[in-house]
Amino acid sequence: MKSWCHFRLGIALIVSSGIGFLSNPFLETAISADFPYTKPPNILFVIMDDVGIDQMQIFGYGGVTPPRTPTIDTVARAGVRFRNTWAMPECSPSRAALFVGRYPLRTGVYDAILNLDLANSQVSPYEVTVPLLLKNRNYESALFGKFHLGGPENNPAGNLAPHVLGWDFFYGYLQGGPYPIDTTAGGVVDPDTDPATCGFIPGSGAGACYFSDGACREISGLTPGQTCLEEGGLFVPQSICTSPPPAGLDFTLYNAYYVSPLVINYEDGRLEVVPPEDPRAREYRTTVETDAAIDWIKRRKGNKPWMATLSFSAAHAPFQQPPPELLAEGAVTTDDLDCEDMAAQRVLMNQMVEALDHEVGRLMTETGLATRTADGRLSFHPEKTNTMVIIIGDNGSFAPTVKAPFIPTKSKASVYQTGVWVPLIIAGPLVEGPDREVVHMINVVDLFQLFGEIAGLDVHRAVPKSHTLDSKPMLPYLTHPDQGSFRNSNFTQTADNIRPKGTVISPCVFEQFNTCVQLFTTEKLCTSEQGIWYGPGNVDYPEGLVNCCEVKTTVPGQEDLEILPLSQDAVRDDAYKLVVRELQDCPGTSMSTEFYFINEQPVTPMLDQEDLLGGMGLKGVGRLTPTERSHFETLYSEMYEILNSEPDCPGDGNLDKMVNYEDLRNWMNFATTWGESSVYDFNFDGLTNDLDLITIFRNYGKNCWY
Repeated sequence: MKSWCHFRLGIALIVSSGIGFLSNPFLETAISADFPYTKPPNILFVIMDDVGIDQMQIFGYGGVTPPRTPTIDTVARAGVRFRNTWAMPECSPSRAALFVGRYPLRTGVYDAILNLDLANSQVSPYEVTVPLLLKNRNYESALFGKFHLGGPENNPAGNLAPHVLGWDFFYGYLQGGPYPIDTTAGGVVDPDTDPATCGFIPGSGAGACYFSDGACREISGLTPGQTCLEEGGLFVPQSICTSPPPAGLDFTLYNAYYVSPLVINYEDGRLEVVPPEDPRAREYRTTVETDAAIDWIKRRKGNKPWMATLSFSAAHAPFQQPPPELLAEGAVTTDDLDCEDMAAQRVLMNQMVEALDHEVGRLMTETGLATRTADGRLSFHPEKTNTMVIIIGDNGSFAPTVKAPFIPTKSKASVYQTGVWVPLIIAGPLVEGPDREVVHMINVVDLFQLFGEIAGLDVHRAVPKSHTLDSKPMLPYLTHPDQGSFRNSNFTQTADNIRPKGTVISPCVFEQFNTCVQLFTTEKLCTSEQGIWYGPGNVDYPEGLVNCCEVKTTVPGQEDLEILPLSQDAVRDDAYKLVVRELQDCPGTSMSTEFYFINEQPVTPMLDQEDLLGGMGLKGVGRLTPTERSHFETLYSEMYEILNSEPDCPGDGNLDKMVNYEDLRNWMNFATTWGESSVYDFNFDGLTNDLDLITIFRNYGKNCWY
């Protein structure tokens, strides 16, 4: 293990390298000459996790029982609804695209970042992120909640990754989703015989609520177990407070949305990791995230503009009851639900979104962006503020929660419409003509350009040319209601992230969707998503099966099991969509090509269901009408132009598309102060060492632009 001083030296080198390239000649002309503000608007950016457009009644969807979102609806009516927005199919690639303006094929972040993924599939410290970009206009930046862009594993920055990527302040969680539900309820019950499926003991009655500081309070009522959990305690039913507390109580156990260790990156460079026993780590995540954002925004003084990103954990699985006070009057009681039941999960998903909506309203009122009327409704007049409010979903909804007529088997983690079509709402003083919809195609990479435009920056001048941007303009959609489309097409993709060679990820089967995936590195992660684990420890296969193909060919009844594709790419125009997937055929692989007619019609959109190629792939092109074939050929050409647009540059670790002395110097920094996974690990063995130096020497002097 490296010493702390060596580690801090490595972080200092990364920070200096990460922001050094912003001092480039493009910035001298990056500020728009006609920008009307002496102080650019503030930015409040809200990210909803796993909330696709299928959930949103304000867009005309939501199924039979949509979540109630009065705050989001009010913001939408005060601004602009973008009803044709594509994200990437998973959390991390969408966030990377949002904050660097580049497709996964350029960042290496193809899938949700997990603990085995190397630094090469985490956002590079040499990227120009939004907070680094906005520093050129004197913005202060903070991020609250879910990070999921890199670290702490396989990353030299570790828990300081948010600070290294440019955020002045971070308060939240680096990993992708909440931890699994603690079915022992803090060590109180046996998870094998009487599991607490929602993380607390259900039912009415009385008992003792113990706290991590040694305090105890006797409580009773309809839901004492849930009440105790909400307050940060552990509930022992039919008991009175005793000293010492009963043996077996364990305050170190993580518990989904209620017990999560926090990571804090302070403005002065300090790092604090808050353990699960700390009261700050024992509150409902959505409230923790909102409280931190409120506190930071209220502390902004002086003339500096700010950008606060409230990156909610909700409504990512596991599904768990929010505190009742965050729900509207008349909400159904859910403390007796089984959180492993799919029908219950749909109810809980709604309530988690409603709790999120409540907290966004609280944030807006407590920071002065809005007020409440006498009857409790949100009164929001964005033209009277100096803050742009942007709300987006990071990808489609998780399969068990998808609302009809959207398709659960083509949801999150797929490039189909249900997996990538997300809500986007923008309100603020730059918006002309509120309560309107924009039907033009938007990609999450375009938000990067919008953040620059709000600050008065031309991002294509501000970012080095070696960092190919995929962003298109967005601000004109806000300022000119009749603005035409800047996009003729849209693109999304997903694939496996880069892991050490030889890494084995055990299979996980979702029986309700007849699908097998190799994404989860532990049994708990698989089962918390309601999957069946076929890794080591499986009841019928104790040593574990190697992959999904082995499940399909070995386990009785699984012969028709679908396997998550190795890669997926999709491109669309105004009416048609092309999908290309690399499938596992067991043995071998094959390419699947599909072509669909789609639209964004409210209530009953045309989704990617009827393959115009008839399931024949390229052999089915002859079935197409002349118009369809023209669209197909254009989209096919465009997809492969995008996929081949990023030059391979072995030996270049700092993204300048050259292999030179800078790479030697950077390699030396990482190899001597860290030695493990970094962006200079060119052979993907999880180490930064002499083998990677060989790659630099072999390509030294190469200019990958020519």
